Amino acid sequence: MKDRLYLSGAILLAGAAGALAVVYTSEPADPFAPCREDTMIDFSQIGGPFELIDETGQDVTDADVFTRPTLFYLGYTFCPDVCPLDNMRNADAVYLMEEAGTEVQSVFLSIDPQRDTPEVLAEFTEFFHPQMIGLTGTLESVRAVADAYASFFEVQETGDEFYLIDHSTHTFLVLPEHGVVDIINREEMPEEVATRAACMIEHA
Repeated sequence: MKDRLYLSGAILLAGAAGALAVVYTSEPADPFAPCREDTMIDFSQIGGPFELIDETGQDVTDADVFTRPTLFYLGYTFCPDVCPLDNMRNADAVYLMEEAGTEVQSVFLSIDPQRDTPEVLAEFTEFFHPQMIGLTGTLESVRAVADAYASFFEVQETGDEFYLIDHSTHTFLVLPEHGVVDIINREEMPEEVATRAACMIEHA
């Protein structure tokens, strides 16, 4: 009787293990895992379609903007320190990848549409890289993009034109046909960004 019980238990355990194996192997492999530092984030939940205005005043969608691998950053031109440093880092990473023959771009979305007109954005982006794209829109459309990219921003109400904005400082690596595939922290150096981005572009 005991032998039968042990045998039945073994069959059940084997069946359960087989079911788990089927479930595990049925999930598609993440092609970018070898390049990522953090494999616990569900990147499929970050990003999404949008309709904004570029620095030339033209209406654009995400499909119009993300035509090549992109370092995507949300900030504002009046930012006293963080945004200029982060965008310079991103531009330096783009230059490094361009020198290595990798086609890539950087995109800057202003979270301050009240002050950041297309003309202001054009001057701002030109300072960092001639191919950097500036984006703006209504406050509602910009807020929707920030929410989709799990990004935070809040205006410090000062009652004058010199207000500052608290905001997230992540850069998103967006690949055509894949969407967001990585999040880059501001502490990372241009060489680190270029190396990891090039790895993901190669695995796309």
